[in-house]
Amino acid sequence: MCPAVYPRLGGAVDELRVITEDFDRAALAGGLDRAAALGRFEASNDDFLAGRGSSMTATFQRYDNLSATLARIEGANAVERLQSLPAYLDTDIGQRTLENYRPAVPVTMEGILYAGGGFILGYLVLSGLWRFVSMPFKRRRYAAYR
Repeated sequence: MCPAVYPRLGGAVDELRVITEDFDRAALAGGLDRAAALGRFEASNDDFLAGRGSSMTATFQRYDNLSATLARIEGANAVERLQSLPAYLDTDIGQRTLENYRPAVPVTMEGILYAGGGFILGYLVLSGLWRFVSMPFKRRRYAAYR
């Protein structure tokens, strides 16, 4: 899996954990467990509260799915992670990762110019060094033909 996905997936799991734990603490303070608190949201005649209950249910499901995915990724070796990339890549997280992805090789004009300059400079230095090192051998060759 793309290394950039790990921090994003881990960050998403961490944030969803905070939301989940906060909801569970608020439910416990009210003398309820998570299921009972969600049941109150769903039983409400207020559309806003019922919608929040549905939203929180989806949040808890997403937290469970992403937590399980992160656990599978952390327990897998490099080949298994690469083979399972499409299954692990959450659409939202994957899309944001790809939007922010910057390749390791700079493909900007500035990067290309620096790479080209480095290549030319390296070529000149190595060819000059090669000529310097091979000079004694060339003199002997020329001396043998005289």
